[in-house]
Amino acid sequence: MNESQLKLLLEAGAIKGMTIVGQGSHLHLEVKIQGGSKVLLTGKGEIRQWVTLDACGKWLRKLGIGQATLQMDQWQPDQKGLVF
Repeated sequence: MNESQLKLLLEAGAIKGMTIVGQGSHLHLEVKIQGGSKVLLTGKGEIRQWVTLDACGKWLRKLGIGQATLQMDQWQPDQKGLVF
């Protein structure tokens, strides 16, 4: 699911919930809709990620989203990214 699709689902009232998931050194968004969950993707089809909770929260508020759960048991904000 990309940002455009997320906006359409928000307008239609089809979003059941959202979870900000911390994994490694980044955060991503899982959107709960009827039939399951979808991860938010970029226009290139990659997982949309944030480095800080603040940046993710500001992005959600810009879309008019005021509530999301937070799952951070696997979040390691000081973890270094892998270099290939």
